[in-house]
Amino acid sequence: MERVKTGIEGLDELIEGGIPQGSSVLISGGSGTGKTILATQYIYNGGKMYEEPGIYVSLETNLKNIIWNMQNFNWDIRELQEKNLMKTYRLNLGHITSDENVAEKVDEELNVISQMVKEMGAKRLVIDSVTAFGIWFANRGLVRNMLFQFTDKLKNLNCTTLLLTETGGGRREFSAFGVEEFVADGVITLYFTPPHRSIFVKKMRGTNHSKIIHPFQITDKGIVINASDRVLWESIK
Repeated sequence: MERVKTGIEGLDELIEGGIPQGSSVLISGGSGTGKTILATQYIYNGGKMYEEPGIYVSLETNLKNIIWNMQNFNWDIRELQEKNLMKTYRLNLGHITSDENVAEKVDEELNVISQMVKEMGAKRLVIDSVTAFGIWFANRGLVRNMLFQFTDKLKNLNCTTLLLTETGGGRREFSAFGVEEFVADGVITLYFTPPHRSIFVKKMRGTNHSKIIHPFQITDKGIVINASDRVLWESIK
């Protein structure tokens, strides 16, 4: 099985060298756990370390904030953009009038993303975040149906994709709507119990991944995971 290296120190060691190529992996966790940092680091490392083009798609976050976050780590974003190794895109759903209208607009935006993937030969993709779908659907059943369809269509892009989702931060909370963890090929959860941060690989298709929780830090280079240490479940609140 071919794998896509994240380049994040300690993470690839936990998942047999990288994410299975073409997989969709859910990155879940509460507010402030480091999800966006991990996702931007994945895109940045792809271009900088492996010359694999990547696209960061935001549903709700201002793209300037994402760029500023990257610059805080002294990552040379402009160089990657000039080499067509990295792009950011804000999902534009416009004026929503009905559930059917949302579905149509999501399909339109997927076509735009698909074209971008083809034009730059993107190998990596980030969707930040799937939790935002809940803003447009009042019915949770409709949210789940949309997520199933959305994830399925992402598979056709042949990218290795990270899907971000926000939870309440509990140690056994892995998704916002109770369905994301089942439609994704892998689930990686981040925790923050001040002042400690930790990461847990709940599942990863075709991978004999680590089954324990590991501590990590956010350094001036980004996320660094201590793959040789463990965190007790009881310490996660």
